[in-house]
Amino acid sequence: VGFRDPHGIRPIVMGARDSPTSSGKKDYIFASESVASDTLGFELVRDLSPGEAIVVTMDGGVHTRRCLPESMCKLAPCIFEYVYFARPDSIMDGISVYESRLKMGEKLAEQVTERYPDHDIDVVIPIPDTSRTSAVQAAYILGRPYREGFIKNRYIARTFIMPGQATRKKSVRLKLNTIKSEFAGRNVLLVDDSVVRGTTATEIIQMARDAGANKVYLTSAAPPIRYPNIYGIDIPTRHELVAYGREEDEIAEKLGCDWVLYQRLGDLEDSVREAGECPDQAYESSCFSGRYVTGETIDDEYF
Repeated sequence: VGFRDPHGIRPIVMGARDSPTSSGKKDYIFASESVASDTLGFELVRDLSPGEAIVVTMDGGVHTRRCLPESMCKLAPCIFEYVYFARPDSIMDGISVYESRLKMGEKLAEQVTERYPDHDIDVVIPIPDTSRTSAVQAAYILGRPYREGFIKNRYIARTFIMPGQATRKKSVRLKLNTIKSEFAGRNVLLVDDSVVRGTTATEIIQMARDAGANKVYLTSAAPPIRYPNIYGIDIPTRHELVAYGREEDEIAEKLGCDWVLYQRLGDLEDSVREAGECPDQAYESSCFSGRYVTGETIDDEYF
């Protein structure tokens, strides 16, 4: 059984292949990302529609049904999937995650040029792994070299979802190490996919300074996260969020960088729309905007 919520907030795809055990029949797979179909030898059939359920029976029959009236089902996928969660080789709702992240980097660089036309950036360095695609394109647009300055320990999990601030802080140093020659004496533009609590960013900025960076600038491919998420992402109460109640200069001071620049929400949404040639598509972007597609009013009492 595969089912998608009425707004299509979370992705789910269906794949099929010729059955290796039953001649003339098909095997089917449901997964949150198309890469699961690819790696297991399935052909991507399609994304499930909002409010749709598909049942595959033991004899290979496929039965589909929309479980709610069409008027109650409107596609508004979570835009954070494209920013952070999905693998770059995934295709979700017909949109290449890789292409959308290239667009994010392009628009981020354009904003840097607009706001800091006389910038003194020497090098662009991604905070691995998710931000690499955006950082490559940002470096290209800015006309500055792209360099790998951080090496990631593959055996450390994603830090922002780890329990406890002390654990998250300790894990950053275990997760990343610097290539000091890429930082020494340079003005460095760091590109991250997003900044949540600021724990990781603060440690990474200090690591860049410890490696000899002259100045450290931080850009985020996502807008400032100022609101909690209630649709399955570990972004809890707003008081834990570094951007809550702060402007960019205050955030930069808190993180310890020379300046910080966030993607505009409109530019983020346009990045995904342009990658999929879907100019009118709406997105679930509540952690940036505070507007929830299911209509809740979220405050501290909610939690």
